[in-house]
Amino acid sequence: MNRKYRKAVIAGNWKMNQTASGIRPFMDALKEELPQPRPCEIVLCTPAVMIPAMIRAGKDCKVAAGGQDVSKYEKGAYTGEISADQLADIGAKYCIVGHSERRQYHHEDDMLVNAKAKALLEKGITPIICVGESLEQREMDLTIEYIAYQVKAALYGISAQQLRRCIIAYEPIWAIGTGRTATAEQAQEVCEAIRGVIRKMYGARPARAVSILYGGSMNAKNAAELLAQPDIDGGLIGGASLKPADFAAIVKATNQ
Repeated sequence: MNRKYRKAVIAGNWKMNQTASGIRPFMDALKEELPQPRPCEIVLCTPAVMIPAMIRAGKDCKVAAGGQDVSKYEKGAYTGEISADQLADIGAKYCIVGHSERRQYHHEDDMLVNAKAKALLEKGITPIICVGESLEQREMDLTIEYIAYQVKAALYGISAQQLRRCIIAYEPIWAIGTGRTATAEQAQEVCEAIRGVIRKMYGARPARAVSILYGGSMNAKNAAELLAQPDIDGGLIGGASLKPADFAAIVKATNQ
């Protein structure tokens, strides 16, 4: 991390877990574990129906609420979709776009991810833009090229001013929910490359200010080593974010 130029962010992704009624007990337990003062920005991204409960429970903990997906459309006959305006209206400050599970199970492509990021920015919500390679792509030595394409596509048409409100999350698909984790050196190599792509697109100063998270099975045990890397500014946390003690331990690891 480089706190001189950018903020550290630990964002939890609860996926389709927990319930609204379980948020208050979770937050009470989390509050007991979190350090004072908070060493980083803390976000919990939940299913949209749980965001209001997260906002109410998160005030005392200074935890921001985020969504897990958004429609590219502003409004209309899109049953089951949730617009950026609706997320903003209930108080969401962040939203994940382009998560590998959305790409895999819902066939979302890079142009759709770009449209969703723009929709969020228009409503003042910070997009957490996910990029990542498969095991096959890594074994074919295509990681950097593939990630570069994803970053360029996701940021297409986004201004330098808007970039300041974006977060990039590198999540190697082969390390999500598998227990496998990229080494600190592997994660740093890709995050450094991501910053290099942004530097070519926007210049050195904007690239220096973008927070880049690592999202491949970061946990309480490996967080400190990963967060010690110069281009890893936080984590997008899956399973560990559902356990108050583990999530707090990752937050504490930013204070190094």
